[in-house]
Parts: sequence; C-alpha cells; structure tokens
Amino acid sequence: MGHQASSKMMYGPADKPPIKQWIPLSIQHVFAMFGATILVPILTGLSPSTALFTAGTGTLLYILITKAKVPAFLGSSFAFIPALIAITAAYGLPYAMGGAFVSGLFYSLVAFIIKKTGHNWLNRALPPVVIGSVIIVIGLNLAPTAVNMAMFDGNGDYSLFFLMIACVTLAVTIIANLFSKGFFSIIPLLLGLLSGYFFALIMGIFFPEFALISFAGVKEAAWFGLPTFALPKFNFVASVTFIIVSLATICEHLGDTLTISKVVGKDFYKDPGLHRTLAGDGVATLWASFWGGPPNTTYGENIGVLALTRVYSVWVTGGAAVIAILLSFFPKFGALIQTIPNPVLGGISMLLFGTIASSGLRTLVDSGVDYEDKRNLTISSVILVIGIGGGLLSFSIGDNLQFSLGGVALATLVGILLNALIPKEKIAK
Repeated sequence: MGHQASSKMMYGPADKPPIKQWIPLSIQHVFAMFGATILVPILTGLSPSTALFTAGTGTLLYILITKAKVPAFLGSSFAFIPALIAITAAYGLPYAMGGAFVSGLFYSLVAFIIKKTGHNWLNRALPPVVIGSVIIVIGLNLAPTAVNMAMFDGNGDYSLFFLMIACVTLAVTIIANLFSKGFFSIIPLLLGLLSGYFFALIMGIFFPEFALISFAGVKEAAWFGLPTFALPKFNFVASVTFIIVSLATICEHLGDTLTISKVVGKDFYKDPGLHRTLAGDGVATLWASFWGGPPNTTYGENIGVLALTRVYSVWVTGGAAVIAILLSFFPKFGALIQTIPNPVLGGISMLLFGTIASSGLRTLVDSGVDYEDKRNLTISSVILVIGIGGGLLSFSIGDNLQFSLGGVALATLVGILLNALIPKEKIAK
C-alpha cells in the first residue's frame, strides 16, 4: 500500500512547498471545506465566522497533537446538528456547548484507553473488507449533495442552467487534473472553481434572469469582526446526548483516519498513533465549545483534495487553517466566498466525493479482498446498502430527545458486528 501511494506523491506530510505554490494549495483546501463548515452554524443558529475561527484554530491544535504528521483539516461536524438543535431549543446554547465540551472530553478518554491498550484490537475489528466498504460509503454518502448542488436550484426545481455551469466546472477540473503540467496539475479544483465562477458571472451578465452571483451580502458584511468567548454550561441530558453522538463520530474518525492513511500511503494508526489523532479531534471540539463553535471533525472534502492532488503536506493544511482564521476576522472575505454559486461547488464535488469512494475501491483491490468468499460479499453488501441507503437506528431517550445512529456510523458499526459474528471457516463456498 505504501509504495503505491508514495511513488506518485507530489509532497509528503513533512514537505514544505515553495510559497508561490503553498498559498494556492492552501486556498484550494479552504474552498473545499468552506461550504460545509459554514453550513453547520447556519443550520444550527451559530455564527459562521466563529465556526471558521474554531475550525482553523482546531486544525492547528490537531496538527500540534499529532506531531504535524497527519494532513487532515478539521471543520464543523454534521453528525452533531440534530443534538445542537435539540439541546439549544430545550435548554439554550450554553448547554449545547457544554455537551460539545463533554464530547471532547469523551474523545480524549477513548484516546487514553487506546494509548494504554494499543490498537491491535481495532485492526481485528476493522479488516480491509470493512474499511474499504466504509470508505466507499463515506464518498457515496456525499454523492447526493454534489448532484443536488449541480442540478437543483434554491426551490428544489431541476435546472438545466445549473447543470450547464456544473458541467463546465467539472470539465475544467477534469482537464486540469489529467492534462495540466507543473504547478497547474496540483490545483485542478481551484482552476475548476474559478472557471465555473467566471462562467456563471458572465452568463449572469448576458442573461440577467440567470444571474446567480450577487455581491449585496459582500457590501453589507463588516470589514473586521472578532469571535466571542463564552463559558459552556452543563446538564446531564446534554452531556449524555453528546456522548452518544460521539460514539458515532468516533467510528467516523476511525474511517476518516484510515482513509487518509490509505490516500497518503502511511499508517497513521501506528504513527503518530490513533490515540493522538483522536485526542486531536477531541481537543479541537473542546476548544470550539468555549467560543460557541460547532464540534469539529476530520473533513472528507479535504481528504478528497489530498487524493486528487497527491499533495499531502501538513504545511498546506496548516496554511488552510491560518487562512480560515484570517477569514473569520474579515467577514467581507467570508461573504465573498459565499457568493460561489451552488452548481460550481456541485461540479467540483462530483469529482471530489467520487475520488473518496474510489480510494475505498482501491483499498479493496490493494488488499486483495476475495469476493468469491461469501463472507466478504455479505459484509460488503450490507455495509454498502445501510450506508448509502441512509440506514437509521433511532429511539427516544427521556423527553423530547432522540438517539440516532445513521449513515456512515451505523454502517461502520454493522460492519464491525458482522465481521465479529460471521465465522471465517465452515462457510460453504
């Protein structure tokens, strides 16, 4: 696995690109994470600027804790959206932040247990057939998001015009990815994004009824702003709710860390160690709770950027973190990025999310998973259907609170259970 990835590597985790490449490469990561990172606070009533600030500072904390070995970017976690909304509605925002704080502590506790017990049991629980299938689910789970952005307007109506912009963006991204030489070959997403943006802008000038880009929000946004510090408050229900969600996001963390390992061609479970990546994730969430930012998680979008560009430099993801922090202080720039039309993001995401799914396929192929074996076939099949079909386990805990485990997390759990329960021998071939 190591040799394959590293032979085509442009920059390894420790490599520092020259500054004229470094900045555009970091900006590319910022574009990849921006939409999702500010979407979570918009959906949960938190501040988008604060989310950018806690994503950036959280990523720097993560880099510190993982000894600058893992090129991950941490952004707002989608898994916590229902919990954030429910707890804020029932008790108020400070208690939701308290829950986020507790989930950060819980991550750190699990990290400590893994440090003491080692992670060999994890390797047994997550063989390649489970890992590969889960990585495919992570990529394909995002697929409807990409397609919806590319084809449907704000009212949910199909739009051929949107599809045209998405296709132009995707085409430029693919051409830049496959055929460009030198520096351009490592910024295909940035080139695609800019081309799609200008195409949408020009179309809007010639056909005003199709104008998708409005700078009104940019005009209104302040030049300078500061995030506000606030102390979280605690109660039992909020704490338990967030711990339960954490069980799911820890599964997600295992999947993401594995995906990054496969993409980069290094075993991050071993070095810097799973206990460090988990603690990095936990401390970032803990930190975010003091600022009123959403809990953080390692970002699939940015893993897609790594897979596509083969630039695995921690300097680049660290640079993206610094840019995110700067953006949080200058709301005008944040507002400018928000003018990027959905179909442009959709066009890029088609390639980005697919690249993640493909690296799952590569895991299965590289590990030589034998699908003549009914056991492997069964495990993969069930993981894929539950993960992509939107499987959900949900029940009430106490008043007005739902426990729910779905998508990637449920698929991972089911995969681990099937792998543990189905015997390896004595199955009729």
